[in-house]
Amino acid sequence: MVITEKNYVQKAEEAILELKNRKDKRTGKTIPMVTTSKIRNLLAMTADIYNEVLGCREEKLGDEICGRIDYLKVRFLYEAGREPTVKSFVETTDIMDCIDAIKGSKKNYIRFSRYMEALVAYHRFYGGRDN
Repeated sequence: MVITEKNYVQKAEEAILELKNRKDKRTGKTIPMVTTSKIRNLLAMTADIYNEVLGCREEKLGDEICGRIDYLKVRFLYEAGREPTVKSFVETTDIMDCIDAIKGSKKNYIRFSRYMEALVAYHRFYGGRDN
């Protein structure tokens, strides 16, 4: 999935609604969504880098920030491997593709960060659970 300035909010809503309405094929029961605390932890990692990116004067991000973005991807993968609800979140929202699309661009990272914020907002709006 490609997120743009015009579609990232819509894509976030669609992804959260898909996660909210998932049913187990065998039992027909709703599959739980990622918890609010997990999704907020993912957002916090994103926000730390976002604050640094905003301070960059150049459109092209430096090696240090690009390295942090790569590490962010690793952390998302790790959390997805630990917990099935996070894995489902990462896959449904196409987070890995979104991170890959940053490609060292300040503008692309800001868009990615806003997409993450939209995901958290829609998760909360549509009744994301705590724990």
